[in-house]
Amino acid sequence: MALLDIGEVAARSGIPPSALRHYEEAGLIASVARRGLRRQFAPEVLLQLALISMGKTAGFSLQEIAGMFGPSGSAELPRATLHEKAEAIDRQIRQLAALRDTLRHVADCPAPSHMECPTFRRLVEVAGKRAARGRGPARRR
Repeated sequence: MALLDIGEVAARSGIPPSALRHYEEAGLIASVARRGLRRQFAPEVLLQLALISMGKTAGFSLQEIAGMFGPSGSAELPRATLHEKAEAIDRQIRQLAALRDTLRHVADCPAPSHMECPTFRRLVEVAGKRAARGRGPARRR
């Protein structure tokens, strides 16, 4: 097994060495040896880093991601949690699509003032009601 130097891991993963050291301190990855002061990693760390990046993109915290790796570093992905996150992303997609459509309408609306546009006023009312119910982009969870 050919080990990868921290610089090579950084180059191949696109993740800076400082972040790799942070991930190691957080227990997300583990170096297996050292060459001088430089950490050495097994090639499997590249898959772990790809999973970490995907988890971060999906909105998982580093602590949540750390819980998805077993003691050996292998992924133990909780299917129910992944389904919940996928549903949350679907809700966010719908909210963002509605916001996009509203912005396009505002940009293209022929009314002299947006406040005179009945469609704009209706869209704002709907968005306000959603935010008040906690389902709109105005309220963070």
